[in-house]
Amino acid sequence: MLPRLLLLICAPLCEAIELLLIASPSRPTEGSPVTLTCKMHSLQTLNAQFQFCFFRDSRALGQGWSSSPKLEITAMWKEDSGSYWCQAQAMPSKVLRSPISQINVQRIPVADVSLETQPPGGQVMEGDRLVLICSVAMGTGNITFLWYKGATGLNLQTKTQRSLTAEYEIPTVRESDAEQYYCVAENGYDPSPSGLVSITVRIPVSRPILTLRAPRAEAVVGDVLELHCEAQRGSPPILYWFYHEDVTFGSSSAPSGGGVSFNLSLTAEHSGNYSCEAKNGLGAQRSEAVTLDFIVPTGDRSNHITSRVIEGLLGTLGPVTVALLFCYGLKRKIGRRSARDPLRSLPSPVPQEFTCLNSNSPTPGQLQPVYENANAVRGDEVYSLVYYNQQSAAAETPGAHREDKVSIDIYARPRKASITDVDYEDAV
Repeated sequence: MLPRLLLLICAPLCEAIELLLIASPSRPTEGSPVTLTCKMHSLQTLNAQFQFCFFRDSRALGQGWSSSPKLEITAMWKEDSGSYWCQAQAMPSKVLRSPISQINVQRIPVADVSLETQPPGGQVMEGDRLVLICSVAMGTGNITFLWYKGATGLNLQTKTQRSLTAEYEIPTVRESDAEQYYCVAENGYDPSPSGLVSITVRIPVSRPILTLRAPRAEAVVGDVLELHCEAQRGSPPILYWFYHEDVTFGSSSAPSGGGVSFNLSLTAEHSGNYSCEAKNGLGAQRSEAVTLDFIVPTGDRSNHITSRVIEGLLGTLGPVTVALLFCYGLKRKIGRRSARDPLRSLPSPVPQEFTCLNSNSPTPGQLQPVYENANAVRGDEVYSLVYYNQQSAAAETPGAHREDKVSIDIYARPRKASITDVDYEDAV
């Protein structure tokens, strides 16, 4: 009876107890949770109360000893790989230990690296903030991000963090930041680069400069004047407008930036103030006004006066010329009649505007001049035409040959003057 009672008392202490550590999952990947369970195997169920503790490489995990046979690890990383075991204790004098379990955390290489910009599209105004965002579609553990600029691969910054994205910031963008960029990500495996992203820095136009270029030091009417407008800074395309006294007269575009020229053939109306304006969608700037002064030659200035004078003269002399031709023909006719019949009286004066007057008939044997006068009226002036007709003969004998000599003088008098006011002696 007594031996049996002793066996019942010693059975829990003498029974072989097996303690095992179970990890779930057994091959975890980085970032995934893992549950450690300390499991006991015995010949019978024991009612004793045990305390459990979990270890990794001789270091206790969690809060140390606990009544729970399980330990929850929210995320496992590559550096968490190592040797794990657990212990169970029912009384201070008896501690059970599980065999060691090797747990290797699997790392996923980075893949599908991309580079994005903020603001999107890769276009940013000068002076604004630019952010380059490097991302990976997959990859675990600590990922190292590197940003590079240009084809030469100038390293801008390096960051290592446990994240799938990282940012590189340019607080104030300058014109020199316009370039191609890319990033590289790696987590212990081969580095994986992103594609190239072009950054365009949009620059508002600066105040343009207007230059006037003439073929000589002092431009004259008829010269071709070149107006050159150029903004030293500004993102293309740039549109230029040209102004004369604030009135636009031409425009031109510079698709690749720089300046443009506009040619102008100078006339007298082109003097004055000129300016130009540049705009590229980010703002507009107007140049300072430039004053153009040039020489207007006297001939050019009086061309219209000369033409008006010629027109007036032609209008005035036209009737006078007709009168001259008419009177001259009449005089020739009278001369021929005088040669045939010297004593025959001359015909009566010509009608209206033209009046022909004769002096006293010459006495036989004398050479007397014959004075005749013709009037032509034009506007406020009267043009008087005086003929000096001298008849001569080679001999005073009958039948001698006569010669007529005609001289013409033209006088202009006011319209109020009468034809009878012409002094014959003065006319001679």
